[in-house]
Amino acid sequence: MRMAKYEQRWTCVDVKVEAGIAWVTLNRPEKRNAMSPTLNREMIDVLQTLELDEEAAVLVLTGAGDSWTAGMDLKEYFRETDGKPEIFQERSRRDACEWQWKLLRMYNKPTIAMVNGWCFGGGFSPLVACDLAIAADEATFGLSEINWGIPPGNLVSKAMADTVGHRESLYYIMTGEPFGGQKAAQMGLVNKSVPRAQLREEVQALANKLLEKNPVVLRYAKNGFKRCRELDWDQCEDYLYAKLDQCIGRDPEQGRKEGMKQFLDDKTLKPGLQTYQRK
Repeated sequence: MRMAKYEQRWTCVDVKVEAGIAWVTLNRPEKRNAMSPTLNREMIDVLQTLELDEEAAVLVLTGAGDSWTAGMDLKEYFRETDGKPEIFQERSRRDACEWQWKLLRMYNKPTIAMVNGWCFGGGFSPLVACDLAIAADEATFGLSEINWGIPPGNLVSKAMADTVGHRESLYYIMTGEPFGGQKAAQMGLVNKSVPRAQLREEVQALANKLLEKNPVVLRYAKNGFKRCRELDWDQCEDYLYAKLDQCIGRDPEQGRKEGMKQFLDDKTLKPGLQTYQRK
């Protein structure tokens, strides 16, 4: 356990690394963890730092208090850049996209969104960018931009289009109505919804399951799937075969060789009954 290393390094984000899991907490509870320009800049540093931290094998993203994130901080992100040179808005937009989508979406370690409470607006971008997501039944989700006189910003609409069905997405984008954790699970926005009291335990169990997997193979498997959503069938064939070869060449555990041995020689690997054992 190495909790002390990152204490007070960031002002808007709290980071603790414990038993292979990096618990990353958006830490502006008085603002419902709304994402400010400062938080966005810090999250870029957090993700880049943890990616190279060998003790952090799985990343969990959550929020302090009763919110995951209420989206973009309207005052700091919009009002305070009004009247300033256009470059200020461009910098703010670039930083938001850099961590919420470019870094988090293709992150080299497994990521889990632990949605403990309010998740609104711009929060949908990092939510969908995470590989997996578990929500509290009591969590509240909403695309309320329509009520503020603006369409969903950042990559929220893209996130919804890639994750949730056409009709469901448009219904909540066009009405701004909120919905709960169980509805989010039904829609496929999150993998599962559980009572708030069980949320951390459920996320911990999922993270531990990921810790058992070969990290190189896990990285190629998850990122390969995400790239496939952007490619046609022929491109996918070329890409995935190339990634398979790259995975085999870069895997220090030689997972493919060991898997073949366990299945063909040792007879200890039986799909659906007995799983692959890392050496």
